[in-house]
Amino acid sequence: MAPTIDLRTELPGPRSTEILARKQRVIADAKSIYLPIVIDHAHGVAVTDVDGNTFLDWTGGIGCLNVGHTNEAVSAALHAQVDRFLHTDFTMVPYESYIELAERLLAKTPIAGPKKAAFFNSGAEAVENAIKIAKLATGRPAVICFDRAFHGRTLMAMSLTSKQHPYKAGLGPFAPEVYRAPYPFPYRDVSADPAAAALAALRGMFTTHVAAEQVAAIIFEPVQGEGGFVVPPAEWVRGLREIADAHGIVLIADEVQSGYGRTGKMFGIEHFGVEPDLITVAKSIAAGVPISGVVGRAAVMDAAGDSTIGGTYVGSPLGCVAGIAVLDEIERRDLLARGTAIGERMRSRFQALQLRHPRLGDVRGLGPMLAAEFVEDPISKTPASDLATAVAEAAMRRGLLILKAGMHGNCLRVLVSLVATDEQVEESLDVFDAAVDEALGVPLAAAATGR
Repeated sequence: MAPTIDLRTELPGPRSTEILARKQRVIADAKSIYLPIVIDHAHGVAVTDVDGNTFLDWTGGIGCLNVGHTNEAVSAALHAQVDRFLHTDFTMVPYESYIELAERLLAKTPIAGPKKAAFFNSGAEAVENAIKIAKLATGRPAVICFDRAFHGRTLMAMSLTSKQHPYKAGLGPFAPEVYRAPYPFPYRDVSADPAAAALAALRGMFTTHVAAEQVAAIIFEPVQGEGGFVVPPAEWVRGLREIADAHGIVLIADEVQSGYGRTGKMFGIEHFGVEPDLITVAKSIAAGVPISGVVGRAAVMDAAGDSTIGGTYVGSPLGCVAGIAVLDEIERRDLLARGTAIGERMRSRFQALQLRHPRLGDVRGLGPMLAAEFVEDPISKTPASDLATAVAEAAMRRGLLILKAGMHGNCLRVLVSLVATDEQVEESLDVFDAAVDEALGVPLAAAATGR
């Protein structure tokens, strides 16, 4: 099979350069560009820019494209819906696709007993509404979140988010009654038992920071996204469930990035054998069409009174039909198993690369939700953000698009679509290997022999 990558101009190409110059004149500076190429079209894991260059995509629209760019089933559903109607507001004139999406999604939600759903627009909106529901269900004001968390950029979501620059600095005051606890990080924690230490700190907060009976919700990411794809120990997740149960607290799993097969299971929380009370979903729920949701125990969901949650565009008809098509594709193509296979192959190659390059300090993740963390040396583990940038830039020059992550920007994260072929996976891994070699100054001959 011919390679997917096909580079025809210098990068960025002349047409991309021209368009991005126009962007500088009319788009707010806050909307900086990470990858200086302008897309023309895309399919599966291949992206072609306006200059005719074709790249392999590990960015997945920041995790929105688990079923790939322009998935045929999703596109067909969208085209059919456009010809029927675009908008009513479900609570004004309801439509069946909203109900069908809820039925289909709840059947896959790893929570026992009666469950219900509500749909919104974005991941941040899902988080905001999950917190509202938890407060209404408990009558309590406080929320506990965690170090390195990312939950969005609206007021409550931004208050829950940990990273200051660029997300929070200069934007306070934030929502009150938000308390932050440690999230265990096995690669970096100095404790011999990171899970036990983090749970002890959380329990201690009920004495020193907030009374347990004042806490409405504990919200956490089963795998941290922006925080660097950190996977917590299973005993810590189980401990959160025990603490929530002991104090009548709603446990919320934020699966905006880790859901929909990203970890090789439908939801990341399934790796830990724990049932949360609520789950937030977005990103890959509809292959890039804006829609998000909160799903969870019916008794908690129904605590929200009439019209306390909602919005004009929430659960749009386009998002609903795309969401149904995504679930069809996950089932029809067995994308959970495919994601697991992709993850195993990528982890193996990353670990082999790590043996050659000690400055690739850690390889971690679940399934295809993988990250490579770069450090100045393996002893101090000082974050090497410049090295991660150099690898990403070298990869782009070779035709692979990849994003950074982590509190210090020293991690590269894999958000490859689960429809990637074996050949595309191997091609992208070869490029990644070469990009790391280049960034670390390894001569091509030495890189080829592994010496």
